[in-house]
Amino acid sequence: MAAAMRMPDVQENRTVRLTKRELEVLKLVVEGRSSKDVADALYVSKRTVDFHLANIYDKLQVSNRVQAFRRATRLGLIPIESTLAD
Repeated sequence: MAAAMRMPDVQENRTVRLTKRELEVLKLVVEGRSSKDVADALYVSKRTVDFHLANIYDKLQVSNRVQAFRRATRLGLIPIESTLAD
C-alpha cells in the first residue's frame, strides 16, 4: 500500500502520453472489467479494446493489466482516489 501512495514520478510522466481513449480503456480495466465489458461500455469491438490495451502496454512498457495499473498510478495517469472507489 505504501508503494501505491508514492507521489507520481512527474519527470517520467512527461514521456508517457496516452490518448483520451486509451485513458478511458485503462480506467475501465483498472475497475476490473474484462475486455468484453470495456468494449460494451465504450460501444466498440473487443478487438478494438485489445488494440488499445496493446498500445497502453507498449507506452507504459508493461506486459499485463496489473503492471499497467501499478505503472499508471505511479506516473499519476490515474488518480489514486479513483482506484480506491467502492
